[in-house]
Amino acid sequence: MLLPSVTILTALLASAGVVGNPVAAPGPTPAPSLKDTIIRRAANCTFSGSIGYSLASKSKTSCSTIVLSSLTVPSGVTLNLEKLNTGTNVIFQGTTAWGYEQWEGPLFSVSGNQITVRGDPGSILDGQGTLWWDGLGGAGGKIKPKFFRANDLTDSILEGITIRNAPKNSFSINGVTRLTVKNITIDDSAGTSNGKNTDGFNINNSDQVYFTGVKVWNQDDCMNVNSGTNIYWTNGFCSGGHGLSIGSVANGTVVRNVTFENTIMEKQQQSVRIKTVSGAVASVADISYSGITINGGTDYGILVDQSYGGTKHEPTNGVTITNFQLRNITGYVDSGATQILIECGSGSCSNWSWSNVKLTGGKQSTTCLNKPSSISC
Repeated sequence: MLLPSVTILTALLASAGVVGNPVAAPGPTPAPSLKDTIIRRAANCTFSGSIGYSLASKSKTSCSTIVLSSLTVPSGVTLNLEKLNTGTNVIFQGTTAWGYEQWEGPLFSVSGNQITVRGDPGSILDGQGTLWWDGLGGAGGKIKPKFFRANDLTDSILEGITIRNAPKNSFSINGVTRLTVKNITIDDSAGTSNGKNTDGFNINNSDQVYFTGVKVWNQDDCMNVNSGTNIYWTNGFCSGGHGLSIGSVANGTVVRNVTFENTIMEKQQQSVRIKTVSGAVASVADISYSGITINGGTDYGILVDQSYGGTKHEPTNGVTITNFQLRNITGYVDSGATQILIECGSGSCSNWSWSNVKLTGGKQSTTCLNKPSSISC
């Protein structure tokens, strides 16, 4: 903005500590940037339209509150809000949409300490997944970007965000400590025919992550913990996907103290699931599911699979699964599904405690392998 007089410009520069007492013989010193002075002082910044994404990424450390209002992000570009200043607030308003391009993504990324990312009522992050969905997910066809990367967040909050039509995985949560995820909606229901690998939440190397009030319509895991500790999920809803999952647990990883409770599982491939990679050496301990209502299961109600990625029905025993608790798991599976299937490696599953696990419909398995003696299959 052009200022009307030299007097105003001089006053602003003086207040910023730029203009000092005159020297005896001043030389041709270039004037400081008034624009930079104003940006450094900015508190609340609003970015919108087709160039807002670029300005937001460039100015992110100059704003204590970043409002992203109806942004249009071009194809092949990450809306990058990584390394924010401590205490920064990010607010989505209106519809934020991303253009089409075959690439890995992510479409949005954020990191920092004491960060709040919030969606205002009615706001939508639109991944336009129908442009990518081809029924192949990450196994071929079009290269599809992941959506929302939350890495290296500490003491932070994700709240009130609505994601619609993610091309592939929605939330990748990696290396976070003390993160609250509340009242999030992921709606990939339009991908029922062609959507694939549209995971809701993927958790890796994270500690103390708390989920509440999350709703997910998708075509893969509603939420899965690949590695991490002290993860708590409550009051959720999952439809059309592959369940609340531990894993796939890969070599050298640890999953410990994970709780899922008070959640409705609708039309899942399986609702309760532990999957460990064939041949891996790792640890899964202190896993609890309680108050889970299963309304339909196309394959299984409860599945423990220790042959994931290897030869089916030949579980390996390098991953121990200990203190696996199920309480009040009720509902039904579809007519062609199996209520419970357990395939553990020899001696790898121990100290399980199940109570009030009551599923109807489908069939009971006659091929469970190496299950703890106290558990019915």
